[in-house]
Parts: sequence; C-alpha cells; structure tokens
Amino acid sequence: MPRSKEIQKQMREKVIEIYQSGKGYKAISKALGLPRTTVRAIIYKWRKHGTVENLPRSGRPTKITPRAQRQLIQEVTKDPTTISKELQASLASVKTVVACYFTKDSRKKEKELKGKKEE
Repeated sequence: MPRSKEIQKQMREKVIEIYQSGKGYKAISKALGLPRTTVRAIIYKWRKHGTVENLPRSGRPTKITPRAQRQLIQEVTKDPTTISKELQASLASVKTVVACYFTKDSRKKEKELKGKKEE
C-alpha cells in the first residue's frame, strides 16, 4: 500500500514533544487525530535518526540537465522521426526523457477529455 501525504514538520515536532512528556502512542494518536501507526513511525524515525526533518529520498539521480531535456524535447517535437541513436550522441537518456514527456502529455490530454465528457 502506498504512503499517503506527508505530515507537516510542526505536527511531527508536536508528536515528539508529547512523547517526551511521557504519553504513549495511543494517547498521542487521540490527542492529535493521527493514526497510531503514523505516530509510531514518527517516533521510530526520531529515535533512529535523531530528527523529524525529511531525510534524503532513495533512488538514482537524473543524469540529464533540465536544459538538455528541453533541447531534446524541442528536437523530438520538431521531427518525431529522428532516430534516438542520433540524438543519443549529443544527449544522454533520450528514450527515458522522451517516454516520460509523452506519457505526462498523454495523461494530461486524457484528463482533459475526461473532464469534457463529464460536463
């Protein structure tokens, strides 16, 4: 199950403050209106890392600069028949960038179409 929205820093600090005053997970949960599992996760993170700040996310960083990405998208939209190997000589990660761009674009168009059907 995916995680839901992020809890604000002030709320996480409040959880730790109440925890340090001697309250348990259940009491904190009721007082702040948060699920018990969320309270437990916040306290666990605080104990392990000593902070309630957002930690760096995992995952591979992108290898292409935003400028190179814009250039690539411009080139592909001008001439969609351009072979990716030709572009790859000058820019990295061509297939990924192009696929990602057109996937986002098609999702946007799909949402627009759904919105028009509902009206």
